[in-house]
Amino acid sequence: MPLSGIRVLELGQLIAGPFAGQLLGQFGADIIKIEPPKVGDPLRVWRELDVDGTSPWFRSIGRNKKSVAIDLRKPEGRELVKKLAIKSDVILENFKPGTLEKWGLGPADLHPYNPSLIFTRVSGYGQTGPWSQRPGYASVCEAESGFRYINGFPDPQTGKLSGPPVRPNISLGDSVAGLHAAFGTVLALLARQRQRSSKSPQATGKTVDVSIVESMLNLMEGVIPEYDRKGKIRGPSGSSVTGIVPTNAYPCSGGSTTQSSPEYVVIGGNGDTIYNRLMTAIERPDLIGPEYQQNQHRVMKQEEIETAISAWTSQRTPDEVVDAMNKAGVPVGKVLSVEEVVDNEQNQARSAIIDVRVGDSESSGHHAWSVKMQGTFPVLDGVDSTPKWAGPNLGYHTDQVLTEDLHLDHEKIKQLRKDGIIG
Repeated sequence: MPLSGIRVLELGQLIAGPFAGQLLGQFGADIIKIEPPKVGDPLRVWRELDVDGTSPWFRSIGRNKKSVAIDLRKPEGRELVKKLAIKSDVILENFKPGTLEKWGLGPADLHPYNPSLIFTRVSGYGQTGPWSQRPGYASVCEAESGFRYINGFPDPQTGKLSGPPVRPNISLGDSVAGLHAAFGTVLALLARQRQRSSKSPQATGKTVDVSIVESMLNLMEGVIPEYDRKGKIRGPSGSSVTGIVPTNAYPCSGGSTTQSSPEYVVIGGNGDTIYNRLMTAIERPDLIGPEYQQNQHRVMKQEEIETAISAWTSQRTPDEVVDAMNKAGVPVGKVLSVEEVVDNEQNQARSAIIDVRVGDSESSGHHAWSVKMQGTFPVLDGVDSTPKWAGPNLGYHTDQVLTEDLHLDHEKIKQLRKDGIIG
């Protein structure tokens, strides 16, 4: 595995930091997740709960991790975490900036003992700047990045938002920040490896400073350069995208007398030759020619083109549209629910959705079961990144880690548990 031998001490909770830990753990890193005793990561009880009262979502984001229950609010707990950090390669956290320093676990506190320790730090606005101390959840940071402003439906008169912005029904900012954190961690590991290869007297661990706002800014494509050079303020565009034609969601007939609202397919016909094939497939050769040849021409005739496509798709079922587009070589896809995603033949063929076993009857009080979750992406040739276990029960690995890594004996562990330092 690419990250075998790398130890990550995950101190964060909820989504952004733990998602980065999930990604690193999927490719071999040893993830030790520190959780507060008794309650654990709040994500354990978010949204739907399984038969044992734990969220299936946690079972996914906690895959391959070792759960160690230590109370960071107590000095003795922080001392245990400090000893684990000294033996680690990476500390991964998503607390408010300054929290680790308050606990005596910041870079200045730990680098004297482990100079090569990498700190990957995720926060709303970054570790520096006038807003660094603000609490920053993903929803707020998506708004502050400009992302929410361009998502929704435009007012026909002003082009600005008509009503509230539309939120994707996931915590996108957290997951995008988690991706940046995992990427930044690998870069920091590579930099450290090169220091060691160059026989540098001391490899120094870097701080990876990930801001949710900046992570979302990284998705904003040409929005900022276009504003700078042309003064254009991109607004919302509904189900299409500004300045690219045609690419949209198009209504279809339901194919059922019980269907009360249209189903939709998404067609991407914005490549010049693809556009010509699309118009041929929907029998509109009148919309092919010099006035429609390139994207900038089609943008000027967007309403005419979109109306023609919608008129054609609305007379056909989604399957009929997909079949016709596939034959014509035009990118097309149905708008699928999670039920359809799980049953999708392409996802099944590539093990994009997998079953992972959860626990055992002795530790959970329930018979073991499996939970479906997303597979490991990207797929690396020759690498078996199948999850070894689902997110574990709270504190499942506490004794193992304290015994094997800190060499604590049974009596010491028993006393720590009695004092409420560990769970």
